[in-house]
Amino acid sequence: MATRIYVPCDTTALSMGADEVARLIGYHAGAQGVDMELVRNGSRGLFWLEPLVEIETDAGRIGYGPVEPDDVQGLVDAGLFDGKSEHPLFLGPVVDIPYLKHQQRLTFSRIGITDPLSIDDYRSHGGFEGLEKAVAMTPQAIVGEVKTSGLRGRGGAAFPTGIKWQTVHDQPWQQQKYIVCNADEGDSGTFADRLVMECDPYMLIEGMTIAGLAVGATQGFIYLRSEYPVAHRMLDEAIRCAEAEGYLGANVRGSGRDFHLEVRLAAGAYICGEETALLESLEGKRGLVRAKPPLPAIKGLFGQPTVVNNVLSFAAVPFILDQGGQAYADYGMGKSRGTLPIQLAGNIRRGGLIELAFGVSLKEILEDFGGGSFTGRPMKAVQVGGPLMAYMPQDQWDTPMDYEAFAELGAGIGHGGVVVFDDTVDMGAQARFAMEFCTVESCGKCTPCRIGSVRGVEVIDRIRAGENRDANLTLLEDLCETMVDGSLCAMGGMTPFPVQSVVKHFPDDLTA
Repeated sequence: MATRIYVPCDTTALSMGADEVARLIGYHAGAQGVDMELVRNGSRGLFWLEPLVEIETDAGRIGYGPVEPDDVQGLVDAGLFDGKSEHPLFLGPVVDIPYLKHQQRLTFSRIGITDPLSIDDYRSHGGFEGLEKAVAMTPQAIVGEVKTSGLRGRGGAAFPTGIKWQTVHDQPWQQQKYIVCNADEGDSGTFADRLVMECDPYMLIEGMTIAGLAVGATQGFIYLRSEYPVAHRMLDEAIRCAEAEGYLGANVRGSGRDFHLEVRLAAGAYICGEETALLESLEGKRGLVRAKPPLPAIKGLFGQPTVVNNVLSFAAVPFILDQGGQAYADYGMGKSRGTLPIQLAGNIRRGGLIELAFGVSLKEILEDFGGGSFTGRPMKAVQVGGPLMAYMPQDQWDTPMDYEAFAELGAGIGHGGVVVFDDTVDMGAQARFAMEFCTVESCGKCTPCRIGSVRGVEVIDRIRAGENRDANLTLLEDLCETMVDGSLCAMGGMTPFPVQSVVKHFPDDLTA
C-alpha cells in the first residue's frame, strides 16, 4: 500500500516553499523505492507551521513543520516515510495540536484534510449533502432554514442572511435573479475567503447553488480579488468539475432548476468590496457606490433582484442545509449565532485561521491561540474587522466576540480579521493611516469621504506637529462626525472609527 503524504498547495504554503518541499519528497521517495502517493491538500490554517507536511499512518496523520526545502533530507534520514518521531520538526498527530484541537470547525471542517479539487474527496467528507437535501425542499423551506440558523453576513455589516434571501425570494419569479459572491477580500489581516476558495472550493459552489435554488436565481458570479491567482485557477477547475457531475448548470441534480456560475476578476479597488460598487464593477463600469434605496435585493445586478453575500456567508450554508438551521444556531451567543472564522495576523506569535463559536473573548483568542506578540513584547492595541474598525486597548480585550458587544464599544467584528500591535506602535501614525487609506481608496462620489479624508490627514499632521492642538482636536472631532453622518457608504462612514478610538484610548500617541 502506498504511503500517502500531504503537502499543502495554498498561497501561504506556496510562498513558504511548499512546491520545492513536495518535489524533494518525491525525489527522495523515488531514490529509496518508496511507493508514495503525494496529495496536495489545502492548509489547515496553522500558518506558523507552514509548510506542514503530513504522513498518513495507522495512528492517523502525523505532522512535521514548518518544513523548509533544506529540512527534507534530514526528515527522510530520520524516518519521514514511516512517520518516525526522531526529528525536531515532529509534531505528532495533527488533530491533537492544541491550536487545532480546541476549535469548533463547522465551515472549515474539511480544509487541510482533502484534496481541494477532488470532487470524490469532497463527497466522502460530507460534501453536497446540503445541496441534495435542498433539491428536495421548496425554496421557502430553504430560506426558512437559513433564517433559523441566525446566520449573519460575514463581510462587515452583519445583516441577517435569511432576511436578504427572503427579500429576493419574494420578488416576482418571472424576473431574472442573480447570486453574487463578494470574494474581493481586501481588509487587512483577512484571508479566510482565500482559504475557502483555495482549500475547499466546492463548499462555496455548493452554498451559492443552494442560494440560487432558494431565491429562483439561475446565474451566479464570484467577484474574485484579482490578486488571488491560485484561487482563480482552483475555482475555474472546480466549477468545471461540478458542472460535469450535475451540481451546476442545467437541471441541477434532477431538480428541474438551473444554476450557472462564473468567476469574474475584480478591479483592484478596495471600494469594490462595498456591494453596490461591486455591482457597478461587475456590470463593466467604474466602481462607484450607489445610493440606497433601492437595495440590491430588489434592484441589484443589471437592475434585477440580487443576493450579494460574502464568501464566508455562502460557505456556512452547506452545513446549515445538511445539519439543519437549529444545529448551526446552537453555537454562539445572543444574536451572534454559529461560528466565526477568525484570522490572526500582525504582530502575533501563532498567526493563522481559527474557527470558534461566537462568545469567546478577544483575550482568549490572543493568548490561548495567538500565543502573544511575535516580538515577545507586551501587546498594546488590537484592530478587529479591518482598516475601518476601532483600535481596542487592553481593558477591552475581555469583550466576547459578539456583534452587539463590540458595537457597544464603538468597535466591530467585520470579516473576523484580528491585527495585533505591540507596545512599540505609534498609534498617532495609525490614526493618520486610517485617513490616508480613505484618500487613496475612496471612490470620490460623495464629498464627506472624498474631501473629509484629505482634510483629516492635514488636521492630524497639524496636531502631531503641535500646531494649535486643542482647536485642531476639536476640528478633528467635528470632521469625524461629518464623515460618519454624511458619507454615502461605509468607506467614509467608518473611516473615523479608528481615528476616534485613538483619540479616546491613545491620546498621548496622537499629540506626542
